[in-house]
Amino acid sequence: MAKKDTVEALMKRGVGSKTAETLCNAGFTLSKLRNASVEDLVEAGISSTNANRVMKKIGKPIEKAKEVSPELIDSKLRGLPLPPSIIDELQRDLKRIKLTETQLDKILQMTVAAYEKAKVEPCEAVGIVAAQSIGEPGTQMTMRTFHYAGVAEISITLGLPRLIEILDARRVPSTPMMTIRLEDEIKSDRDKVRKLAWEIEAASPLDVGDLAIDLAEMRIMIDLSEKALSQRKIAPEEVAQRIRDEMGVDVSLDGLKLIIRPEQSSYRELLQLVEKIRGVTLKGIEGIRRIVIRKEDGEYVLYTEGSALKKILQCKGVDPIRVKTNNINEIADVLGIEAARNSIISEAMETLREQGLEVDMRHIMLVADMMTCDGEVKQIGRHGVAGEKASVLSRAAFEVTVNHLLEAAIRGYVDELSGVTENVIVGQPIQLGTGDVEPVYRGG
Repeated sequence: MAKKDTVEALMKRGVGSKTAETLCNAGFTLSKLRNASVEDLVEAGISSTNANRVMKKIGKPIEKAKEVSPELIDSKLRGLPLPPSIIDELQRDLKRIKLTETQLDKILQMTVAAYEKAKVEPCEAVGIVAAQSIGEPGTQMTMRTFHYAGVAEISITLGLPRLIEILDARRVPSTPMMTIRLEDEIKSDRDKVRKLAWEIEAASPLDVGDLAIDLAEMRIMIDLSEKALSQRKIAPEEVAQRIRDEMGVDVSLDGLKLIIRPEQSSYRELLQLVEKIRGVTLKGIEGIRRIVIRKEDGEYVLYTEGSALKKILQCKGVDPIRVKTNNINEIADVLGIEAARNSIISEAMETLREQGLEVDMRHIMLVADMMTCDGEVKQIGRHGVAGEKASVLSRAAFEVTVNHLLEAAIRGYVDELSGVTENVIVGQPIQLGTGDVEPVYRGG
């Protein structure tokens, strides 16, 4: 049957002209259509809905497209040029939905194409792109300090100051804090959570009593609160002994009243003693100044002012996998450099997201890699990444120009002019992109 006759025959049976022509162009005749399946028509470019209609029009019962098995999904994913993380995600998501083999092939084809398109071009100046991508949104960030997501009692640094803190690899952040999630046995019990919070929170003598200075007698008096002592399970004798051990001063106890006398009867000595008393930790973890308890998604979560990751991980009842701190250097010391790298990425992304700014994670990942690639957390500035560049001109262009040039002249350093900055300074093409490609002549 000629192509024109086939189109007319299909149209007489109620098939649309466009669909009929598509089928004919794919080589289908009436007899072939009667022996074909819905999947064959889909492969020819017909939608599954139209394919079912066509089968019905030519008098053949509608066939349900065969669903792929989990084993077939696994076999098709095997060997794809994709990272393991993407393959794992595909494996998990594809097994949740019903698919035909044709649909599965199309999804995998589109995924591979999207991945290839997302890859960095050879000789791409990724550092410059990352710097621009982070720096430009950074100009829109605020200089203010906000309260932490709903915890009005604990204030932490956010916005541009926090981003600077992260990239400067500050040893201790200006507002260290922790988010502590608890184990299943206690996370829903308010009383047990409160008891754990009392054990963790550092208690000073001023937390369990009122301090007064008696200038006439040259002494310090602390009226201990019976309720505060019982809450934290501290005896008055323990308070007196702790102050005595820590400071080596004369401490007497009269019921719930502590009387402390300085070694020398001077006003200055008295004031210094008050400051020292403030710093005495009676119970709890030193560094955890305050704890706020909040209920989130059916469980109680502890937010702390101050950070002490190593000691918190050893506390009974704390879920060590879900403890979080904003002190990146502390994470590096306790959990290692890989954890610190992940923390830099997480903290930077959260800071930008909180300001409503979208930055591709790969730019932040590049910065985090540069800061941690030597096994320690280094800042981006002249005491870290920028200050360790091999190029003299590149270091000089960043900060303390005269010092770098003078030292290079004295020591006789040679600049290979292999980076971007130094080539821009001397006015020659950079060795990236098209500047990294040289034509080669081969005589015939």
